[in-house]
Amino acid sequence: MNREEKAAFVEEIRGRFEAAPFVVLADFKGSTVAQMDALRRACEPTGSHFQVVKNTLSKRAIAGLDAQKLEPHFVGNVGVLFAGEDAIATAKMFKAQLKDNKLLVVKAGLFEGDVLDEKGVEAVAELPSREDLLATLLSTIQEGPRQLLGVIQGAPRDLLYLLQNYASELEKQG
Repeated sequence: MNREEKAAFVEEIRGRFEAAPFVVLADFKGSTVAQMDALRRACEPTGSHFQVVKNTLSKRAIAGLDAQKLEPHFVGNVGVLFAGEDAIATAKMFKAQLKDNKLLVVKAGLFEGDVLDEKGVEAVAELPSREDLLATLLSTIQEGPRQLLGVIQGAPRDLLYLLQNYASELEKQG
């Protein structure tokens, strides 16, 4: 790798670290090419990206970023999973890949500026998805007006039932 290629690599990795809301460093030692290819293909639907990186160049790339907290973990074989827009979907996908490929091991993760261990990465995967959160928010927003409408409709409805009962009593009496 010549200087220009190294500089381009550093800039590319730096841009990925800046843009990614969730990052996982993984050791892939012993994984087959087919397993790594399966991981890369699984990344596509979530908009994430898995890349094997050079440790020294990656350390240069993260200098001055929040991701600099990950610097001690750039030792040995390191593959970096960069999340797309939906960090939770990426975490769920990666958790599934960990079950499929037992040789893939989480070294560390970074989510919202916090460094995570393997359990932390799994905890991110357990969070509700963006769609679930939006559905919950929508139902919460709708519940107030729905209850208010029920209260407003209650008085006329009760009056109607009262009048119907009174009319049926009058019919019984004659």
